[in-house]
Amino acid sequence: MKADTQSGPLSQARRPARVGTWRIAFLLLTILAALPALAAPRFPPPDFVETQHQLPATTTPGPRAVLIQYLDVLVLAGALGAATWIIHRRRSRRGLFWLGLFSIGYFGFWRKGCVCAIGSPQNIALGLFDSGYAVPLGVIAFFALPLVFTLFFGRTFCSSVCPHGALQDLLLIKPLKVPSWLEQGLSIVPFIFLGAGVWLAATGAIFLFCHYDPIVPVFRLNGRSLMVIAGVAILLLATVVGRPYCRFLCPYGALLKMASTVSRRRVRVTPDVCTQCRLCEHSCPFGAMREPESGNPRPLTPDRRRLGWFIVLLPVLMGLGALVGGQLGRVAARMHPQVELAEQYARNPEPGRKAGPLTPDELALRRAQQ
Repeated sequence: MKADTQSGPLSQARRPARVGTWRIAFLLLTILAALPALAAPRFPPPDFVETQHQLPATTTPGPRAVLIQYLDVLVLAGALGAATWIIHRRRSRRGLFWLGLFSIGYFGFWRKGCVCAIGSPQNIALGLFDSGYAVPLGVIAFFALPLVFTLFFGRTFCSSVCPHGALQDLLLIKPLKVPSWLEQGLSIVPFIFLGAGVWLAATGAIFLFCHYDPIVPVFRLNGRSLMVIAGVAILLLATVVGRPYCRFLCPYGALLKMASTVSRRRVRVTPDVCTQCRLCEHSCPFGAMREPESGNPRPLTPDRRRLGWFIVLLPVLMGLGALVGGQLGRVAARMHPQVELAEQYARNPEPGRKAGPLTPDELALRRAQQ
């Protein structure tokens, strides 16, 4: 009996513990891999004052070769097709697990998250409003392919192709249910983030999604200390909350969420065969399941009181929005490098000659004066 017990499959009591231990070990390895990004250089970089040489940024990887970019697009299309087949035909969670591991390795650590589908709306916005900026074909493909698949098959990109979501899935140990009021309140943040990022990218100020992405520094093993700490915090939160970044912060997920409302095929619970046991609703760690509704929809009745309050408060809301926009306008304008340089020059239009090496800001003011 003892030999049969050891050679047989794992019991239901031991299997969750084994899986939880494996995920905790994976989380510790991920955090340890991100710690070198916080290391400060031992010696400061040299100051190239005479030649006006600028050190290149090391947080963003360089452009990839054209053939490698085409390979990335083919891999993305193949991964989206595989995810669609696994979800709608095979209905296999194990298949999504292995596809998620591949996405973490390829789109995450090997491609280092650049250019990713999450940041591609910024390139598209800048290309539409700036005639001097040409959007690469690879960026257009990374923006359009997940969107097209979402319109036809639902958010298959978010299921296991996006490395951000796949990494959070691997770290989920014991999910907790987020209160509905908190989830509904935080679900507005991705749409605000999406609008602000597209607006700032269209004006040429800053690529907000890339600048404040907490997961990409983990894949690159390099980044600003603030973003590395934020990424580690989100990964720790992902052990008890299902996909916190995807649900409460991801701007591209907000765009795909709007597109999925008109998709032809989606994974759903049909009211005709649902027994309303609500087991799937309580077991879903992402809050995606909703209470099943009956087949007979209730007639829509206008809420005159709510409409009246909205009409009364509409001028107040417009005035409040104008006030907030006026206060944020100067802050948003300073994110543009030319505006920031112009303000520095306006504060000191004729800098005096300084003995010794000049700081980068002083060199920029000299160039602006010329």
